[in-house]
Amino acid sequence: MSQSPQTAPHKAVIMARGLGSRMRKQADGVELTPEQQAAADSGVKAMISVGRPFLDHVISAIADAGFTDICLVIGPEHDVIRDYYTALDKQRVTISYAVQDEPLGTANAYLAAAEFAGDDRVLVINSDNHYPTDAVALLQQTTHSACLGFDVEALIAKSNIPADRVNAFALVTTDDDRHLDTIVEKPTAEQRAAVGERPMVSMNCWLLGPAVLEAARHIPLSARGEYELVDAVRAAKDAGEVIEVVPVKAGVLDMSSRADIADVVAALGGKPCQL
Repeated sequence: MSQSPQTAPHKAVIMARGLGSRMRKQADGVELTPEQQAAADSGVKAMISVGRPFLDHVISAIADAGFTDICLVIGPEHDVIRDYYTALDKQRVTISYAVQDEPLGTANAYLAAAEFAGDDRVLVINSDNHYPTDAVALLQQTTHSACLGFDVEALIAKSNIPADRVNAFALVTTDDDRHLDTIVEKPTAEQRAAVGERPMVSMNCWLLGPAVLEAARHIPLSARGEYELVDAVRAAKDAGEVIEVVPVKAGVLDMSSRADIADVVAALGGKPCQL
């Protein structure tokens, strides 16, 4: 059933289909448990243990924010994810699955979950990022498609992501109504300076309506040979869709490479999860 205008969004699409190429690479000086080593070798970043699978913490955090109907977008080979969550005792979330046959990009992953999304606004996030509950909950207050715009300085200070990586992330600019104006991917120093002293960064935490889903059906391949969610957002915006940008001063835990694991364990290890 689709949401009525009065119903708060409660669906989330978590993209877990990636190849995990960075995670598969060995890292000097990084010691992993046998369980972590096996997950890293497989490239399934979301299942790396930080006491329990990282993805458990991702799901628990967004459930705290009101998103309790979850669709995991996985590859046909990802039985480890399906088997784990099918067997897991879940008290407050429902979990379904959508299969992305080939790793053709984030917009293609979103399209794989089209039946689940329906005509609703749905949270669309990465499986290798842990977003703070308080920030995600702010999306519940929006009335259109929306994204979180992270303050650069706060993101660097409160994340496990080095400044050089943060500075390469997509910058978000807005109009006077805090509606999305542009997304500048891999910005140059000049482009970063042009957006002002307090720029915002997109960390791929979106609340997307059916107009973006429809746009994702028609975008061309990007220069990287993928169907990019950012391109679908741009296309929907150009066709008249309002994309609200919610500014936040918060950090994000990133689980992209083996060097990230120790910091994530330090932040989340032992922290309770409720699924």
